Amino acid sequence: MIENILWIAVVFMLLGSIIPKNMKTRRLLSATGWGFFSIHWFYQPIHYIEIGDYFNVALVITVGAVCLIIAHTMVKEYHNNENIPRPDITSMATSATALGSLFYFPFAQMDVLNVWIIGQVTDNVLWMLHSFGVPAKMVAWNKIALEGYQVEIILACTAIESIALFIGLIVSVNAPFKKLAAAFMVSVPVIYILNLIRDAFVIAAYGYQWFGPSSFDIAHNTIAKIGSGIALFVVAYAVMRILPELIDLIEGIWLLVTRFVQKLFYKVVGNQ
Repeated sequence: MIENILWIAVVFMLLGSIIPKNMKTRRLLSATGWGFFSIHWFYQPIHYIEIGDYFNVALVITVGAVCLIIAHTMVKEYHNNENIPRPDITSMATSATALGSLFYFPFAQMDVLNVWIIGQVTDNVLWMLHSFGVPAKMVAWNKIALEGYQVEIILACTAIESIALFIGLIVSVNAPFKKLAAAFMVSVPVIYILNLIRDAFVIAAYGYQWFGPSSFDIAHNTIAKIGSGIALFVVAYAVMRILPELIDLIEGIWLLVTRFVQKLFYKVVGNQ
């Protein structure tokens, strides 16, 4: 059921992105897509609570709330079409999300692509470990063992989410091809290579028990997460230097969300 909701969200967002800008209904279609998208994100905490990943619980709830805020804003823009601010932040965000989702969801929902990318990353991580003299072994198509400790490579270990995010952002920007190509080269290949290093580090740390019995949790849930966050920040900075239009998008979403929260806060406080 949740998979169908994802595709429904993407279809509505795509329709809202490709319909001519002079048609008001494009905003209602986009808002509907954001609404369905929020359902997907609000469903995710169930999985993360089960595995004890409370950082991602907070993250996905926040993303779901942002989706609802954007949907609410686009409904208001539909009823007040002549006062839509420029640049058109909500339409830019819709296009970026639709394109990124269209790239990501086939890998998440189609077994043939899912198995292919996981297998590819597993092979590349094993090659990287061997390049550094680490005697890891592949014990299954997506499992690598070191010193008797096994690590399973899953879709989340492929960085496909981050890659899809940057592809969506880059493709949604109206800029010369050379700038788009440059932004692609400093993001997608870099993210893929850094992710291989991250996976290799986790396997080495776990296999050699660098941090004792909690080696996997410390390496994967703490060090790797912090490192990934820093890396994505640096990549995002590089992309925004090439495509400054993305600064308008990020700043616009931030202002949109903070203003909504402020208005909601004052309304709640005022009613008390």
